[in-house]
Amino acid sequence: MANIGLALLGARPGNVGGGVLAAFEAAHDRYSAHVGRTLELRHILVRDASTPRAGVPAALLSTDFDAILADPEVHIVIEVMGGETPARDYIERALASGRHVVTANKEVMAKHGADLLATAAKHGVRLLYEASVGGGIPIISPLSRDLLANDITAVTAIINGTTNYMLTGMASGHVDYADALAEAQRLGYAEPDPTADVEGIDAAYKLAILCGLAFHVAVSPDDVARQGISSLAARDFRYADALGYAIKLLATARLLDGGLVASVQPTLIHRDEPLAKVDGVLNAIQIEGDLVGRVLFQGRGAGPGPTASAILADVLDVARDIVAGRQPTEAIQRRAVPVHAPGVHRSRYYLRVTVADQPGVLARISGILGDREISIASVIQFETDEDARTAELVITTHQATGSALDTALADIRALDTVTEIGNVLPMAG
Repeated sequence: MANIGLALLGARPGNVGGGVLAAFEAAHDRYSAHVGRTLELRHILVRDASTPRAGVPAALLSTDFDAILADPEVHIVIEVMGGETPARDYIERALASGRHVVTANKEVMAKHGADLLATAAKHGVRLLYEASVGGGIPIISPLSRDLLANDITAVTAIINGTTNYMLTGMASGHVDYADALAEAQRLGYAEPDPTADVEGIDAAYKLAILCGLAFHVAVSPDDVARQGISSLAARDFRYADALGYAIKLLATARLLDGGLVASVQPTLIHRDEPLAKVDGVLNAIQIEGDLVGRVLFQGRGAGPGPTASAILADVLDVARDIVAGRQPTEAIQRRAVPVHAPGVHRSRYYLRVTVADQPGVLARISGILGDREISIASVIQFETDEDARTAELVITTHQATGSALDTALADIRALDTVTEIGNVLPMAG
């Protein structure tokens, strides 16, 4: 073939597609030199071809995906539309037609990745998705190749830049959730509807993808236990800091007793841990393997630039294979393992409890925790409301199962001397 033909699905200015297009045009000659063959952008699929797009040749614009599949000179399809529909269908049809596919679609890969990879293998093509997790952070390729000799024991990650920016602001600016969200939206880090980010849905998609690569298991995003960040208050960050901890939305997964435990939840991390120092919109992914120990990947996890970097790296990888005539290797088979309920996992916990400011309250709480074999590590009375005659206690525990804690919390809530259990967060590090 004279050229390697590309089709880009999605190119709205200011988003990932626009970033891919801008980067491709700026470095077209260099990319073609890397591959040893001219890369030719032949089609750009858009919703409305009549919308003006500065610098985009109108002749390349199309609203017809079938026309792209009908072009025999298209060898690589780049999907950056986002969302599950129609992206999943387009990816599957492109693979079945013998085209390689590069995607940044975390939702599609989290929900349907195993099936789509099987389709790619069946038709002798590649499906690459480095940009679906961590933006510009290289993690899919290292897990697929560089760390393959390791028995991976744990994945711990900060993989949503919006929430990490908000939590950094709450910690440093001593502001509450609503103010942190408003600032993130003003700067364009948070969407008008921030649900996917602040409720941990986005991070759960990414963690499901990482579980498939790290542990070679099939995991649905629905199997990932989730707790969002909206319950956090500015005082949680003050109290955590006084205890020597930061609060991060952590995505964690590990194999335990033949099954998998996976969760996304706000977690206290000791300030000496590297992940506690990952601030702003940065992402970080920590992998623990039997041969390498701990490895930390850190960088910008979102935005047109970092995501375009990962997408175009995958495009160049596939293009070099095409030029060299290399055939795709068989995908690693994923195994089915049970997904444990979060309650089986043991952790230390942080409890923020508002109680009546009177003698004997702590003894009753301690007795309930003790009955469930949960021992207290520390208790600090941080604030007292003299008018309401209440006090706020921060209790940290030694390791306990989540199920034991849930049972204890139900009994504590029933006490007539307990006004509110303000927050319950796991502690790591």
